[in-house]
Amino acid sequence: MYPDLASIKAAFPSADPTLIGHDSAFPAMLKFLPVGFVGLMIGGLIAANSSTILTHLNWGSSYLVHDFYRRFVKRDAPDAHYVNAGRLSTVLLYVVAALLSLTMSSAQQAFQVLLSIGAGTGLLYIARWFWWRVSAWCEIVAMVMSLVTSLAVPKLFPDAGFAMTTIVQVGITTVAWLVTAFVGPQTDRGTLVAFVRKVKPAGPGWTAVRAEAGVSDAEVARENAIGTSLLGWVSGCVVIWSSLFAIGNFLYAAGDPSRTGTAWLLTGVLAVSGAVLLGVTKKLWAESGSR
Repeated sequence: MYPDLASIKAAFPSADPTLIGHDSAFPAMLKFLPVGFVGLMIGGLIAANSSTILTHLNWGSSYLVHDFYRRFVKRDAPDAHYVNAGRLSTVLLYVVAALLSLTMSSAQQAFQVLLSIGAGTGLLYIARWFWWRVSAWCEIVAMVMSLVTSLAVPKLFPDAGFAMTTIVQVGITTVAWLVTAFVGPQTDRGTLVAFVRKVKPAGPGWTAVRAEAGVSDAEVARENAIGTSLLGWVSGCVVIWSSLFAIGNFLYAAGDPSRTGTAWLLTGVLAVSGAVLLGVTKKLWAESGSR
């Protein structure tokens, strides 16, 4: 219906040009829905928005109270004290987020801020399951460095686009936590051995610790099922994206019949990937129950 910004401007000629952006297409399309569906869509948007806000508030509060306050400030208080501290930190985070939102002009800008703050931490969160050297200090360094670079890199390269700025951030953050992995404090060896015996992590990065823990490669392969799990992950991603684009093409086909073929092709991809995902899920559940 509104494939580009020009079509939105043409449909709403009296709208303020500064309000026409990529995040205005969805609310514009709501004009085509009947009253009942508009109410259902608004309810869905409120639910999605609330769940996202509450997730990040709880997440941030748990970091502040459990990982910082309880560990470094007040260690021996009763549970009721930490519950109240969590409630207070949730309110404070909500106020800070509300004030920060006043400085943003669009949802896209907010999304870019979130990406910038966490740029370079993704590889770390994956690598820690495959390499024993990735410690809590690596995570702390990565989070601090991503925050620092989100502020410093745009000022150092003011003419660079968001994509290039993010790539530079990722590079700096990755180098920082890799250096920390080799020269920073290492996790206690007994903790690593206990972790391997319980989780049985895969990957060559745990070879030495697995040998020390007495965990065989057969046990690791049986516990992880990397190949099957990877297939399930890929098929799950395909299910999500093919379903979204299939629905979108069916909607656009009402005004552009040439999209009908693409819509049905994506529907076929959805059916195949869904069948694969269902098969992988059943297999993993069966193997998990047999252990």
